[in-house]
Amino acid sequence: MKKIIVICSLILCLNQLHAQTLEKMQWFNEPEKWEIKNNSLMMQVTANSDYWRIAHYGFTVDDAPFFYSTYGGEFEAKVKLTGAYKARFDQMGLMIRTDHQNYIKTGVEFVDGKFNVSTVVTHGKSDWSVLPLEKAPPFIWIKVLRRLDAVEIFYSLDDKNYVMTRNAPLQDNAPVMIGLMAASPDGTGFEAKFEHFKVKHLPDQRRLDWLKTHQ
Repeated sequence: MKKIIVICSLILCLNQLHAQTLEKMQWFNEPEKWEIKNNSLMMQVTANSDYWRIAHYGFTVDDAPFFYSTYGGEFEAKVKLTGAYKARFDQMGLMIRTDHQNYIKTGVEFVDGKFNVSTVVTHGKSDWSVLPLEKAPPFIWIKVLRRLDAVEIFYSLDDKNYVMTRNAPLQDNAPVMIGLMAASPDGTGFEAKFEHFKVKHLPDQRRLDWLKTHQ
């Protein structure tokens, strides 16, 4: 009986720690409506908001909701995404951001009635790549892996089998903001739910390589 009580107490503590991690994160462009419940973030995405710089369209916007923490070094981050997408370019996912001129956002984007795994890489100017999905999944997992001077981007429908969609450059050895982003550039907003967000520290790859020859 005591063992059961101890195990239950440990599970409760772990859940509380996870929730505290979410609650310690901070907003950039806080939306009007949001809540943290059952270790998940739910928000009503701000209407006519986005992240984009200059390329193709000629404008710069930096006003969509972003809920983040700051991390140095190398890491893996992932999250489960569920959205009630309605309008063209409705999107949600992960963002890694150094500043207003350097960021990577990746996740699901609703374009012309289809679901896409979408990535925007911005270094001065933005680019955009999409991978159309054959069917509209009820949810999707997005994972990013920051190693050395790049970020590898993956998606999964089951959190087991991940498919790599992009490898993008990012300044190494510099702290970044990593967190949850959603935008509704052409729409009136939509409901977005982020579950099981986690950032896992990874040992520095260059240091691991150095240790191999300096034991």
